[in-house]
Amino acid sequence: MPTPSFISAPERAISRFFDQRDPVRATVAIALVFFLLGLCRLGIPSKMMFDEIHYIPAARRLIDLTRRLNPEHPLLGKEAIAIGIRLFGDHAFGWRFPNLVLGTIGLFAATRALWWASGSRIVSLLFGFLLATDFIWFILSRIGMLDMAMCATMALGMWQWALSARGCWADRRGGRVHVILAGLFFGLSLGGKWNGAPLLVLPGVLFAWHRAAALDLLHWRRPQKIVVGNVLVGLRQWLFATRAGPVRGVSLAEAALWLGVWPIAVYLATFAPAFFYKVQPMTLTGIFSWQRYMLKLQDSVVKPHRYMSRWWQWIFNLRPIWFLYGRSEGVQRGILMLGNPFSMLAALPALGWCGWKAWPWRKTGSEALPALLITLYVLSLIFWAINGKPVQFYYHYELAGSFLMAAFALMLGTWWDAGLRWPGRFAVLLTAMVFIGFYPIISAGPLPGKKSYVDYMWINSWR
Repeated sequence: MPTPSFISAPERAISRFFDQRDPVRATVAIALVFFLLGLCRLGIPSKMMFDEIHYIPAARRLIDLTRRLNPEHPLLGKEAIAIGIRLFGDHAFGWRFPNLVLGTIGLFAATRALWWASGSRIVSLLFGFLLATDFIWFILSRIGMLDMAMCATMALGMWQWALSARGCWADRRGGRVHVILAGLFFGLSLGGKWNGAPLLVLPGVLFAWHRAAALDLLHWRRPQKIVVGNVLVGLRQWLFATRAGPVRGVSLAEAALWLGVWPIAVYLATFAPAFFYKVQPMTLTGIFSWQRYMLKLQDSVVKPHRYMSRWWQWIFNLRPIWFLYGRSEGVQRGILMLGNPFSMLAALPALGWCGWKAWPWRKTGSEALPALLITLYVLSLIFWAINGKPVQFYYHYELAGSFLMAAFALMLGTWWDAGLRWPGRFAVLLTAMVFIGFYPIISAGPLPGKKSYVDYMWINSWR
């Protein structure tokens, strides 16, 4: 007997709900589990730890609008902490909850960005899992610091950038809104911290490159002699043509506005509360000189720190930093800022794999993703390799580590889609086991005794 339509219709709807190729629902599930794990012991320790001693007092000043504090950093991250204090109270949960929300949103956005960039369900889901368990993203989502404001908004910008670069927008109008949103979030990322500044030139450069390729201005498809008149015509087309990719309806000149001028305007707007300080309020002319002063303050931190490290040590997970170790709420607890000892090292060969897949580097669309991930990883590290700031810490690897996890997911996911699934399963299993094993020491869990840290010190440089 045939199934009645009133039963078969809901069955088909439920089947479509779970079988859709777009992994948005599974991505939401990963983000939700991440959020719930982050909530556990979020208010422990109840006192300030590590750099919270700088940023929480600065957030209190923002609430009172008294005077500047912690002037060497932009305001967005401190504004987020201030919102948490106003909503939940001036205590540990209130200080940290905004960053947990930002970390969860950023995890979702980063995963969606890789979905739209790769078109692979398994690549995006592997990335969501690897990023959620790389330790760095998790720990910085549970502390009242500024880094998650920068990283989460960067992820949102990458998501919108990936959407704007989809091939569908080369054939029909509609991508402008994603370009505008990408510029908005990139500007907010600068308002969190300056760490991602080198990456923000890339969307505009790639837009210009893809527009030239779409118009065949480099004559790859139809080689021609170089004629001055043709060069001028091509330059005009390159700047003002709209009927071509990567975003139809948006000229390169307009893209320069949304990806260049607009992010700077958004960044400057994050300083709005400073105009209302009772002492030394910000002025329209002073906001630009203040940027130079901030840079000067950044370079003035020269006093050595026990846990300071260099960028090349981050790559090999050699020098972590203790955010907390001691008695808190009656028991021994610790928070070790360390990368996942398995995934952070196992992912390094993926950079070489991406380099091999990227050649030749004239590819476009999803084929160019390996080259893009390598570029983003290198740009994230260059900021610190050439930075004059002498005191650096492992958590500054957060952006580069995120792109490293994306490269790892792309390699494993590509193999998975080709039928080679055991490397992906093995990586997920080991990553999960290490995350579970280290969970107490990255989430302020209760430890048996004062020397419990020894159980996690796999190499001497971790001490």
